[in-house]
Amino acid sequence: MVLSVALPGPAAAVEAVRVPLDAQAIDLTHAVVAYHSQGDRLQVSTAPGSDGIVRRIEVSAREAGTQPAWIVFALTNDTDEQLERLIVAPHFRLVGSGVIWPDLGATRISAITASQGFAPEHEDSDDADVFRLTLDPGTTVTYVAELRTPNLPQISLWEPDAYKDKITSLTLYKGIIIGVAGLLALFLTIVFVVRGAVIFPAAAALAWTVLTYVCIDFGFWSKLFDLEGSAERIWRACTETVLAATLLVFLFAYLNLNRWHVRASHITALWLIFLAALIGLAVYDAPVAAGVARISLATIAGIGFILVVYLAAHGYDRAVMLIPSWFLLLAWIVGAAFTVTGKLTNDLVSPALIGGLVLIVMLIGFTIMQNAFAGIGLGQQAIGDSDRKALALAGGGDHIFDWNVDADQIYVAPEVESHLGFDRGALEGPASAWLDLLHPLDRDRYQAVLDTMLEQRRGRIHQEFRLRAVDGQYLWFLFKARPVVSADGEVARIIGTLADVTETRISQERLLHDAVHDNLTGLPNEGLFHDRIDRALVFAANDPEIQPVIFSLDIDHFKTVNETIGFSAGDSVLLTIARRLGRILKAQDTLSRIDGDHFAILILSEHSPEALMAFANVIQRVVSTPVNFADREIPLTASIGFAAYDPEQPPRREELVKNAELAMLYAKRNGGNRIEAYRPMLRNMRSDRLGLEADLRRCLERGEMKILFQPIIRLEDRTVAGFQTVLRWDHPRLGRLTPTEFLPVAEDCGFIVDLGIFALERTGRELAAWQNALNVDPPIFASVNISSRQLLRHDLLHDIKTLLARCPVAPGSLKLELSESLIMENPEYAAQMLTRIHDLGAGLLLDDFGTGYSSLSYLQRFPFDTIKIDRSFVHQPGQGIRQGSRSAILRAIVTLAQDLGMDVIAEGAESESDTIELYQLGCEYAQGSAFGHPISMADARKLVGASTIAA
Repeated sequence: MVLSVALPGPAAAVEAVRVPLDAQAIDLTHAVVAYHSQGDRLQVSTAPGSDGIVRRIEVSAREAGTQPAWIVFALTNDTDEQLERLIVAPHFRLVGSGVIWPDLGATRISAITASQGFAPEHEDSDDADVFRLTLDPGTTVTYVAELRTPNLPQISLWEPDAYKDKITSLTLYKGIIIGVAGLLALFLTIVFVVRGAVIFPAAAALAWTVLTYVCIDFGFWSKLFDLEGSAERIWRACTETVLAATLLVFLFAYLNLNRWHVRASHITALWLIFLAALIGLAVYDAPVAAGVARISLATIAGIGFILVVYLAAHGYDRAVMLIPSWFLLLAWIVGAAFTVTGKLTNDLVSPALIGGLVLIVMLIGFTIMQNAFAGIGLGQQAIGDSDRKALALAGGGDHIFDWNVDADQIYVAPEVESHLGFDRGALEGPASAWLDLLHPLDRDRYQAVLDTMLEQRRGRIHQEFRLRAVDGQYLWFLFKARPVVSADGEVARIIGTLADVTETRISQERLLHDAVHDNLTGLPNEGLFHDRIDRALVFAANDPEIQPVIFSLDIDHFKTVNETIGFSAGDSVLLTIARRLGRILKAQDTLSRIDGDHFAILILSEHSPEALMAFANVIQRVVSTPVNFADREIPLTASIGFAAYDPEQPPRREELVKNAELAMLYAKRNGGNRIEAYRPMLRNMRSDRLGLEADLRRCLERGEMKILFQPIIRLEDRTVAGFQTVLRWDHPRLGRLTPTEFLPVAEDCGFIVDLGIFALERTGRELAAWQNALNVDPPIFASVNISSRQLLRHDLLHDIKTLLARCPVAPGSLKLELSESLIMENPEYAAQMLTRIHDLGAGLLLDDFGTGYSSLSYLQRFPFDTIKIDRSFVHQPGQGIRQGSRSAILRAIVTLAQDLGMDVIAEGAESESDTIELYQLGCEYAQGSAFGHPISMADARKLVGASTIAA
């Protein structure tokens, strides 16, 4: 289309187009002059007539005050006959319609004014604006056409009969295409009703959408519903959008994409929601919706082709069957792209593309029919009994074994030979030929079961054998068979099945191994170690040369390694020690990991005192060699004790093990890094429970019980937010004891109440001093563990009320830390007590959250303001495979607590990576070795910046 810029004054004259007598059609698209923004009147100069005179005419718009677009063209009839021609302007033309803001077609020309002669007459047509005009002989007529839209993709001059023939031929073609598309859609709908598989409604929806698109493009839709130009544009945009959506649904359903990746369902759902929104947009702006729909259609075709090729390469039968149809669809998309961008301009391109789209849907229908009904014969009731048995064997993973005894010929299913890597027929032959394939330990049993069945002529075989594959690996097979006796009473055949049970055997062996071996080091566990001691003692009772010796070994200060460096370092140390000790043992000796950092060794290779002490020195040197971990050198020492077998008074296993442990404990209590042999006097030096209870009752008055503070860090700015109070007992004889060593004794004897009051008073007094000196917001807090005996005491409320009155602290900053198991001992009473404690102004912290069975159901019932995530969720060394699930659990716990208005403290942060991950998950506070181990009261004051507090 030639465009001219609007200038003031009348428009210039146009060049006339000669109309030959025999011309059936003339394309005027590039012969017209277009005008915009000329107002509701247009003055033009006519083309020079036969006399060479240029005249001026003025044309008014049909509606005053508007500014329509105009086109001007001139026609010359230089013949001596009167000519009748048709001006045709198609409503929608796929050629050149564009991708972005496409031209969806509407009525193009409102009216045409002739400079002379007969006025053009408008003729009815559903898909074009048609005007009949008459050209007198020897005249040149200028025509001014008022346009409804600024776009005019094509305008042609047709000889009436030729145009009629064209419309007639296209009408026949359109009718055929519409009929085929309608029958295809109806057929797929009927099949969907009959079969009900998910791919049929998807294909039927695609077929109905294509039928609708064909009807709209061929003008049949406007005849059914009497659509106006703007409504037809909306319908066209909506149909192109639904076409993209149904194609996406078909691709998802046919390829069963949710089977290959869980995110495929999410992507498809979001895409469909986006396309559904486009339908709503089409009502307001049809060109924008249609443009996005065309881009989506091309994208779906491209991505679909990649998926089809990828899945076909991986042996997915459905994808293989869809390759031809989808390849044609991709070619159709390319052809449509060339057409809408104007690179293909033939008038037959658009009808051909519509026919091609129907053909593609037909091929898709044939493809799903072939796929859906490929195995229909197997589902019919006419299947025979033998066929059912064969199918059942194949489905159960069993394969046929048949030995023709008379011919001494074995037949096995080809699947067994393929599974072992042999060529077809390699396992067929005499029964003796299998001996070379069987594991040496299974050959005698194989011969015995076959010979027994031949002799007894009855019975069943149910045995597992190992067969050697081509690569030399042995696979386990379960052999089940029974004899077939002939009329003379002899065994004619032995027929049965073979099934690969290698994975089952491996799983059983792994379970047996794990049941008697340590999960971390792979060493024998305590049960297997005791069994080997029992066997050694039996041998020693009958053979004086055998004198078992038990070594008990415990790594000194191993807990410090876990607390300061992390559990991963501790595990690395244990693995290294296990490997080192294993290298110094002989074949008849046994190394075992009893628990934690406690190892035990059964020695049968040595029994003289000199050799045993030398061996103990070797153990000490091996353990004392530092272990390197993450560019750090970890020094180690060990306390070693051993007890030898006494032939004069043969000990029981329990006594021998206990004697070695007593020697080890004596070495540890004397400073560690020592070797001690068991002596009877060590039994008298053992600190009994009564003595420990007596010492415990005097520890407070002697000042032996120490208060330490574990820092709790605010992750947002890495400042100290609070502390957890922990107890340490500096025993005058046993050294510093941890809570795990003395709290159970205190709980049993009732002294736990005094310890709890001591911890509360010291913590409350120190917390009040911190808050008074610092005066920060939010105030620093501290938490103290509460035992079950304390919670069940009615005096607890009085103790807390008195403490808070004597030590004024911010409400909720002195937190009582309770475990879930403690609360669940008496939930009704606990609920009442905790509510009253909360009302007094004390905070409540739920410890070890997530390890109990009722955490979620009781969170709202009890007035907790803080929860502490158990360290098992925060730091899990060696669990990299489950890292994703651990993060998901942590995120869920943090989100749950925040939704309930609770603070969250994560326990067990041991590295910078743990800290970063917790902060990213939204956790407010954390504690662990990453921020330091428990510190003294003076160090805690320095840490919070309150060192001026009086001691």
